[in-house]
Amino acid sequence: MKVGLLVSVGLGLDTLVKVNESYQVSCVFTDRNSLEIISFCETNQLPIFIGNPRGSKGFRFAKNHEIEVLVSVNYLFLIEDDLIDYPSITTFNLHGSLLPKYRGRTPHVWAIINNEKETGITAHQINKGCDTGGIIEQLKITINPEDTGADILEKYKKNYFPLVKRVLDKIESDNLVVTEQNNGEATYFGKRTPDDGEINWDWTKERINNWIRAQASPYPGAFFHYKNEKVIIDKIKYSSFGYDYADENGKILATSPKVLIKTPNGAISLEIIRNKENTFFE
Repeated sequence: MKVGLLVSVGLGLDTLVKVNESYQVSCVFTDRNSLEIISFCETNQLPIFIGNPRGSKGFRFAKNHEIEVLVSVNYLFLIEDDLIDYPSITTFNLHGSLLPKYRGRTPHVWAIINNEKETGITAHQINKGCDTGGIIEQLKITINPEDTGADILEKYKKNYFPLVKRVLDKIESDNLVVTEQNNGEATYFGKRTPDDGEINWDWTKERINNWIRAQASPYPGAFFHYKNEKVIIDKIKYSSFGYDYADENGKILATSPKVLIKTPNGAISLEIIRNKENTFFE
């Protein structure tokens, strides 16, 4: 089977390497910052398109290569109909949620923020919509109470290629079954930026905890401002330290041995301050 790959950065690289071991990779599409993918393709003499494929640029490249199945994993760009329709069999994507829930960007981060107990990976056909194509395969993944966004990505990494292989094996054996999504159950969450990580101290301690662990290192991180300085937090714990409910949420209750902060339903302890070299609380 001749497979084309749309891949970016870590998860894309891992999938590319493993697909290349088991299938015939006809060509690869990636972005300019995915240097390891570019290097791998050059070393293995795989035809590669680098950059934004829109404006039919990707399609013109693809026409020089036979593609039976086009697979998208962590790819940074949306692709147009001409490229979607080019493969002789199908084009599908791996999305990090149990579609139709959590369409959009960084779904695993939003799932942690929203206190979900599970997430997953969906292999779905690509169409004109955002994560709206028919579902081919799904795999559930547990979100443990201490899991960070990075932890969930590691779970994804272990399961992405096996899921791609299951789909490709179904295609090879002519057993591909596609189920349309129920749009009435769909949820959508948009792109996040580093500036979106600010903590709201009026939230409950549970939501604050989810907010922090979802964005812990190597993500940009949850933060607040103290004395005009940005304090980035990677881990907290709940504390039994006392407080007056009438006090303002976000009040610093203590600074030693740990920084303790008031929330509406309990104090929290700042366990890991990423930029701790700054002496915020001295």
